[in-house]
Amino acid sequence: MKENIFPAIRITLVCLLFFSGLYSLINLGAAQLASNNGKGDTIIQNGKTYFTNVGQQFTDDRYFYSRPSAVAYNAAGAGGSNKGPSNAGYLKTIRDRLDTFMVHNPGVNKSDIPSDLITASGSGLDPHISVQAANVQVKRIAKIRGIAKENIQQLILSHTEMPLLGLFGTERINVLKLNIALDKLN
Repeated sequence: MKENIFPAIRITLVCLLFFSGLYSLINLGAAQLASNNGKGDTIIQNGKTYFTNVGQQFTDDRYFYSRPSAVAYNAAGAGGSNKGPSNAGYLKTIRDRLDTFMVHNPGVNKSDIPSDLITASGSGLDPHISVQAANVQVKRIAKIRGIAKENIQQLILSHTEMPLLGLFGTERINVLKLNIALDKLN
């Protein structure tokens, strides 16, 4: 018995020291190398601080809509709905989002609405939408703000983030940054 218990105690103490101490310090050090010392990318607008790497809710028709969130944009509780396409409740949620979008964007064909405008991301906190999701909202925003569609499309183009190294991911747009630029356009 002694030959089993002492090695088990030793490995427990080594793991305790490593995972509660050294590993935490390594992560803290790595965070210090990140932008804003690991506190997240922020923008200060009108005296209020916004995190650009966490999704924000925009429901005013004057702005580009964000991707829906399964966690009500609460960064403390990130997570998806974990409901599949055969779940009746999930399908109702998707239909409701689609109907709401159609009410606010008359004249848009349902087939032109990209999935990222009606489905939440896995974390529920995605700060980005696709270029297609931005373009499908141009008509509404141009009409409400009295801005030429071409000016808004140019704004979309200038805020489009390309895939990492041109290979990984898709083109995307940070909704918060786009909406702040949209306010400056007026």
